[in-house]
Amino acid sequence: MATAFLCCLFFQTLLAQQTQISGQVTDPDGAALPGVLVRISGSTSGVVSDAEGNFRIPVAKPDGTVLEFSFLGYGMRQVALSSASFSEKIKVTLETEASELEEVTVLGKSELAEIREKAFNVSVVDARKLHHTNLDLGHALDRVSGVRVRESGGVGSRMNLSLNGFSGKQIKFFIDGIPMDDFGSSFQLNNIPINLAERIEVYKGVVPVGLGADALGGAVNIVTKNTAKNYADISYSYGSFNTHRTVVNTAYVAPSGFTVQLNAFQNYSDNSYWVDVDVADINTGKYYPNQRVRRFHDTYHNETVIAQFGFQNKPFADRLLIGLTAGKNYSEVQTGARLVTVFGAWHRKGNILMPTLKYQKSGLLNDRLTVALNANYNFGTEQNIDTLNRRYNWFQQYKEYDMPGGERSRSMYKYSNNNAVVSANARLKTAKNQFLTLSYVFNHFNREGSDELYPENNTYEQPRQTQKQITGLGYELNFRDKGSFSAFGKYYAQSNFLARAYNPTGNYGDVAYRNQAETTHDFGYGVTGAWFVTGNLQVKASFEKAYRLPEPEELFGDMINLAGNLDLKPESSYNYNLGMSLWKQLKKNHRMDFSANGFYRDARDFIRARLNNNQAMTIMDNLYNVTNAGVEGEVRYSFMDRFSTGFNMTWQNLRNNTEYEPGQSIPSLVYRDRIPNIPYFFGNGDVQFNFPGLIKEGQDLSLGYNVLYVHDFYLYWPSLGSDKFDVPSQVSQDINVTYTVGKKAKWQFTAECRNIFDEKLYDNFSLQKPGRAFYGKIRFFIY
Repeated sequence: MATAFLCCLFFQTLLAQQTQISGQVTDPDGAALPGVLVRISGSTSGVVSDAEGNFRIPVAKPDGTVLEFSFLGYGMRQVALSSASFSEKIKVTLETEASELEEVTVLGKSELAEIREKAFNVSVVDARKLHHTNLDLGHALDRVSGVRVRESGGVGSRMNLSLNGFSGKQIKFFIDGIPMDDFGSSFQLNNIPINLAERIEVYKGVVPVGLGADALGGAVNIVTKNTAKNYADISYSYGSFNTHRTVVNTAYVAPSGFTVQLNAFQNYSDNSYWVDVDVADINTGKYYPNQRVRRFHDTYHNETVIAQFGFQNKPFADRLLIGLTAGKNYSEVQTGARLVTVFGAWHRKGNILMPTLKYQKSGLLNDRLTVALNANYNFGTEQNIDTLNRRYNWFQQYKEYDMPGGERSRSMYKYSNNNAVVSANARLKTAKNQFLTLSYVFNHFNREGSDELYPENNTYEQPRQTQKQITGLGYELNFRDKGSFSAFGKYYAQSNFLARAYNPTGNYGDVAYRNQAETTHDFGYGVTGAWFVTGNLQVKASFEKAYRLPEPEELFGDMINLAGNLDLKPESSYNYNLGMSLWKQLKKNHRMDFSANGFYRDARDFIRARLNNNQAMTIMDNLYNVTNAGVEGEVRYSFMDRFSTGFNMTWQNLRNNTEYEPGQSIPSLVYRDRIPNIPYFFGNGDVQFNFPGLIKEGQDLSLGYNVLYVHDFYLYWPSLGSDKFDVPSQVSQDINVTYTVGKKAKWQFTAECRNIFDEKLYDNFSLQKPGRAFYGKIRFFIY
């Protein structure tokens, strides 16, 4: 050990005396390769490429020097240096090949492994392994331990993600570290195809300060493809309920570093699946219980294009991209907050028009500073169209009334949320293995709209503005490969500009508005730590005091099934996590992975959804004190790249800890009740078989199976009359088979069946989800 330490010390001294050669290593697809050994030919020491595939290695002189690049599963490559190598960034591509490396003292880890070993409770989804499926980003997340994705219906329906008991806006979403705040209905997780992502990072509890968010219970970061190669990835799928999906991802990268990227996708579905519901004849009033009927007014489609151009790997920027996201969607509204409310003509339209800027530069201040800046402004609009004065039932019968009106409220209200987001962060290496991170996020929201049916209605002229600023500062200390420690603080500020109605005269129906400005300031903090007890056993612990500021949609409503609540307070939570991970190599090519995590949340002013007074809409409300204790675990086994299987389970105990309601002197009837309408026990399992070269080289077959289990749970407060679980237990099983042909240019053919046994599946307030469905997908990709 002492000899190794002296060798390391000598090598680091030598590095300081020699000139650095820098570059990046990628695979044939253009994806960065972390953990690649880079060394001078004939040497037994080397450096390892980082998470972005970048490396720096010292050489005395370039002429006559040869660099060797080695990585398990890829062929070794040699690159001869020249005098120009000092001023250029070398680009190296390794070809896939089963190969053996000679013995060299170096430790390299994959990018996914590096993320999992951070001092955060984080799960990583390798999205590339799901590109052959018909999944969207939302349903891919449904396979992560501790995560439940809940929808109000089929394709394009409202989605709500629950993470360790916290849900909705309590969980923050990012794309490449950029907050997805108020992107509009045209750009949501359950209408974005999985092919857009390289991986998905799910942070449970404490969120890295670099993401800069007011997340209460965790965050999801979607990392997209950042390639240095030209490529095209095109797919089309068709399936049940007349569902069509098309995806086009492509990029052109010139030798100069000039880059053009294009991502486009569309979704269409009639969503005409069967539901079981009680129906009353609209003319006679005769009651027909438990009828099986089709949804008949639930068509959804959206089309989105993301275009970006700029430069990569230039002296002025590692990445500088200017882009535009443009898209639109059409959505028919079939039900209210429950199935008993049914509509037949009400619909909505929306669009997104969002210019973007992405900038990143490393290597500043003698390779000690990395900075990033991202900005976007959404000019998109949303429109609510409800102009037919009708009353429908599930038999598609309706009564129409002569007077002007609508199915819920006569409206052609069209509005723009005028949302601007700017995020910036800087990471500075202050000393050996020590870093400081500074982050800042600014979010401005201003809803403006009008209704051509009511041009004189001054309700729409009232201010609906909110502005948030979140500043974070973090310190990180790394102990080589043994562990890490970090501490951080966050400052939260929010200003809301709104109007409150009041009666100026006391006469019935007399309404006026009083403009108000409300400002809040809060300070949060936390610490995280991770340590390798042995080489393959890691323990983690974290604590934070987190705040989450109310979102515009919660304050002002969504104009569909969510009513606004201007009295919402910021929510806070003390979050505790303790976990462990174990990686075990059983025999050659056999591997077992174990992970377990315990968590405790103690939340104040907890924001949750409840039905409004007439149970036609939902509304967000504060619950003074909510606690949640839970455990989650996952076990996985793999044999080479031929077979893998695993399962995860989550149990959580989300309780109302508010003994006395505001203004009450007697204990609450629902004190210590389990919070209703939130699953508390669920799990997921999967099996994957791969048969490479099934018939001949370049022809592969894969078979996949996935099962999801959700235990029954309460829909209402159990102490208010519910003596049983209102939502029954559910088991959903999916299978898929994929045939791949080709080498560099590949075709994939996938057949998929979801909910094989046509089980009844429920989510929000017992809204029924689609039954058995079949899909076929064709994908072509070339690099």
